[in-house]
Amino acid sequence: MAQSASTPGTPHSHTADPRGVNPWAAGGIMFAGVLLMVDGVLGAIKGIAGIASNDVYARINDYAFKFDVTAWGWIHLALGIVLVVVGWGILRGFGWARGVGVALAALNMIANFMWLPYQPVWAVVSLAIDTFVIWALCTDRSKAVI
Repeated sequence: MAQSASTPGTPHSHTADPRGVNPWAAGGIMFAGVLLMVDGVLGAIKGIAGIASNDVYARINDYAFKFDVTAWGWIHLALGIVLVVVGWGILRGFGWARGVGVALAALNMIANFMWLPYQPVWAVVSLAIDTFVIWALCTDRSKAVI
């Protein structure tokens, strides 16, 4: 069986997409967009819970990053809404969404690290989601980075 060389501009045999996008990379990006949206919804729920009732979360007296729980609620609500919008942008394939998604996932990681003493399990789950989102968005090379 002789194999012919592919002509320039045609997709390679290991890609199923006619644009030449690796299906594994496309799946990782899609999963990252969905996870970013889920993390945004979880953040919005955390925020609403903190805003609605100031005693939902335990108060930490000697914690270095002391904020009022209501302030934390507004931070998480605002971040959550923006994460959902950027996750939607990633799913829609907007070019700006990848870079903004990495930056917001990193910012969300910092916020959840600071939130760790208030809700450790919830914060660790969000940290894991953000870690995967950053990895998936940074390792995809289907489009130019610059």
